[in-house]
Amino acid sequence: MILAFLGDVVGKSGRHAVAWCVPRIRERHGAELFIANAENSAGGFGINPEGIAEMEAAGIAFFTTGNHVWDKREGIPLLEAKPNIVRPANYPDAPGRGVALVPGSDGRIAVLNLQGRVFMPPLDCPFRAADRLLADLAPSAKMVVVDFHGEATSEKIAMAYYLDGRVSLVLGTHTHVPTKDARIMAGGTGYVTDVGMTGSNDSILGVRKEHVIERFLHMRPTRFEVAKGDIRCDYVIAELDDATGRTRRFEHHQMSVGD
Repeated sequence: MILAFLGDVVGKSGRHAVAWCVPRIRERHGAELFIANAENSAGGFGINPEGIAEMEAAGIAFFTTGNHVWDKREGIPLLEAKPNIVRPANYPDAPGRGVALVPGSDGRIAVLNLQGRVFMPPLDCPFRAADRLLADLAPSAKMVVVDFHGEATSEKIAMAYYLDGRVSLVLGTHTHVPTKDARIMAGGTGYVTDVGMTGSNDSILGVRKEHVIERFLHMRPTRFEVAKGDIRCDYVIAELDDATGRTRRFEHHQMSVGD
C-alpha cells in the first residue's frame, strides 16, 4: 500500500492545491490512498460540507482534523455523518469519532487522530487514549495511521517512540511548518514531527502576513484572511507492508502548484 498524507489544508488556496496536486502525486509516486488534515480547510478555520465535498472530488479519501475542527458550526454534524472524518480522540464527550477504518479498505487500514496537551487545551491524555483505542481495533487493521496534532516537538517525538512498532505512521500536524526529520523508527513506524501545510507559502501559516503582523504589533483582535500567493503542498509518501503494517519507505515532499 502506497499512501499519501497531505499537511494541513488551509482555505480555498489549500483546496486549490489539493485539486492540482493529487493527480500529480498519484502519477509521480503511485499513491493509492490520500489522507489530508482538513481542520483549516473552510476559510482557514474549521470544516464545512462544501469544502469536504470539493476535496473528496479531488481524490482525498479520508480526513483528519485538530483543535480548529469546532470553528464552523456547519462542520460539526459532519463528524457524526461522515465515516471518513475523525477528530482528536482525546476530546472528552465530543461528537464524532477519534478512530475509524478507512471506507473501502476491507478493514485493513485505520486512522487515529490525537491532540497534544503541551501549549494546547488540557484534554485527556493522548498516550492513554492511544492505548485504549488500539486495544479495541479489529485484528484486520494491520495498517494504522496516527495524526498527532500538537504544538510541542518533544511531545510528538515521545508519541512516536511510545507507539513505535504498534502503528504504521505517526504524523505530526498543527504547526503548518514542515520538519526535516522524516524517518522510519526501529520498530517499523514512519515518523515526521510536522508534515507541514497545503496552502499559500507567501503567508504566515496560510494567513495573509500583514494581518498577522498587525496583531503582533497592536495585540488587538484582527480579522484573518487566507493568503493566495505561492501555493504549495507539503506531503509524505509511505509504502506500508499490507501484512505487518510496518513502513517500508517513508519520504517527505513539497510540490508547488504550477510545477
